[in-house]
Amino acid sequence: MNKQEMMDKLSNLLDENRVGTLATVVNQKPNSRYMTFFKKDGDITLYTPTSIATHKADEIDENGNVHILLGYNGEGYGDNYVEVSGIAKINDNQELKNRFWNDHMSQWFNGPDDANYVLLEITPTHIKLMNEGKDTPTSISL
Repeated sequence: MNKQEMMDKLSNLLDENRVGTLATVVNQKPNSRYMTFFKKDGDITLYTPTSIATHKADEIDENGNVHILLGYNGEGYGDNYVEVSGIAKINDNQELKNRFWNDHMSQWFNGPDDANYVLLEITPTHIKLMNEGKDTPTSISL
């Protein structure tokens, strides 16, 4: 599978599975939680909303290395999914916050202009496609 096919798979899995796990590093150990992920069309940079006042924001300030699992939806052993390793940073760009805002976030924020609402921007460095037939796992480094 070539790089473009891998990017297309990641894009398709993200379009179909917005919820995944995000692991950060705390005291040199992984710390995972479920998050909702978004992306811009034609781009593999991932975004997930959070509050600037959370532990994960502090963890990313300390160490931006993250790991994401997306895609497995529990229908059986053969469900495909991706593992994404990347570098995360905090992004408070208002245009992006407006773009990814949805009303489900209103239980945590007062709207897209809320000063506590930020996005974690994850730039993938390695992607591994799992359970996509006999030719997987397949991986690429970026």
